[in-house]
Amino acid sequence: MKLTKHIVQGLIVLFTIQSFSQEQEDRLSNPLVTDRPDATEASSTVGKGVLQFETGGLYESFEANNIKNETYTYNTMLIRYGLLDNLELRVGWDFVEGITSVNGNKLDNVTSGLSPLLLGLKLDIAEENGAMPEIALIGHVFPVFSAGADYRPETTGVDFRLSLSHTLNEKSSLGYNIGAQWGDDSPEASAIYTLAYGYSLSDKWGMYAEVYGDFPEDSKANHYWDAGFTYLANNDLQFDVYVGTSITEGQDILLGLGLSYRIKPKQ
Repeated sequence: MKLTKHIVQGLIVLFTIQSFSQEQEDRLSNPLVTDRPDATEASSTVGKGVLQFETGGLYESFEANNIKNETYTYNTMLIRYGLLDNLELRVGWDFVEGITSVNGNKLDNVTSGLSPLLLGLKLDIAEENGAMPEIALIGHVFPVFSAGADYRPETTGVDFRLSLSHTLNEKSSLGYNIGAQWGDDSPEASAIYTLAYGYSLSDKWGMYAEVYGDFPEDSKANHYWDAGFTYLANNDLQFDVYVGTSITEGQDILLGLGLSYRIKPKQ
């Protein structure tokens, strides 16, 4: 009986290892899945040993009472590394430049520098199964000391969210995030949400449309939308371009573009 028990246990372990190995092989043979360009984070990790770079640039502007604020973000780098099959490490940073104009005249007080470093983890929780969505848990911290002087907050920022997605059919999918964040030199928490619809135009081209925003505890809610296109050069390289604006007051225009690149582990 003991010998039979050990054989069964060994077969179970072997089957589990083979299942994880097959799942990893399937993941790496498919096109990369990115967390950009939309605000909705993907509900899957990159896979063990995978190193993925996601970067780009964007422009934002908002004008009120003849005062125009423009923000140029030259680097939106996010590095994702698969620690395990279902767990990834996330490191990111932005280099930002802010320009203020009054009645069309640019002021001299240009701000520039690094925003706080993003440090976080993403954990796969559940695979999609019928009506049950694919689910991942994501958490980040933004240490004060990591930011440039012009963009250094007084307190460390924190956010977390659940990322969920549904496959609607062979060409379309729905993704959404719910969570909370603390930061921007405010002690109040903000509930955050995103909802994105993605559609595959061809094997190479895709498009998406999204709404997202936040609900601060003691302030008015903020709501935005954006939409864009992606181009898959190959399974490990994707380009994107997008445009957006705010539904509530706060953003007149958002323009951005970028790329994502995956480096697979050696077999």
